[in-house]
Amino acid sequence: MSTLNPGPLQTDSATGLCYRLMQPQAATPRRCLVLLHGVGGNELSVASLADGVAADTLVVLVRGPLTLGAQQFAWFQVAFTASGPRIVPEEAERSRQLLVELLAELQQQHGVSPAQTVLAGFSQGGIMSAGVALTAPESVAGFGLLSGRVLPEIEPLVASKERLAGLLGFVGHGELDSKLQVDWAHRAHDWLDRLGVRHSLKLYPIEHRISAQMHADFLDWWAALG
Repeated sequence: MSTLNPGPLQTDSATGLCYRLMQPQAATPRRCLVLLHGVGGNELSVASLADGVAADTLVVLVRGPLTLGAQQFAWFQVAFTASGPRIVPEEAERSRQLLVELLAELQQQHGVSPAQTVLAGFSQGGIMSAGVALTAPESVAGFGLLSGRVLPEIEPLVASKERLAGLLGFVGHGELDSKLQVDWAHRAHDWLDRLGVRHSLKLYPIEHRISAQMHADFLDWWAALG
């Protein structure tokens, strides 16, 4: 295991997305872990998720394309209402497309295959991770949905069971989450079961955050993918 620190901000020329590579960077990475932040956060918000990954892992922290404020970004706008979260679906779809393209760029540049790539994130970042994986499963081996949900809006784009057959998922959620209630985790679990996507569901006695135990469980799941 190695101690990693965020490198300088870079901009992908094809998508315009900004990202940082955690340093020291593996000379010949065997695996790739792409991490996405939640709404109002930034790429540094999820840097700690890389603590504990093997030294041969290329860790990429990606910044959402929408600017909300000083060092505050998002993948799409969302309003939390009494009837549940309401999003701007066009923005979510645009971000999904950009992430699919960015993954291909990173894999080509660094010589890492989709079969050794995992996309994961917190809250809105987890939403995007699941969305990319379920609609473009050829892009990744698996996804981490940490305190997030699967957008109902992606249903028309979800890949066939045949294409999803090799995909793996990790769903971690707080039972006390008041921002995205734990029911969203159960909905994700049921939907993934119907799609035949093998996944792990872990619930924790926490609010809307990533606990040390969720982090540890996610890393154990990631390590087991080989």
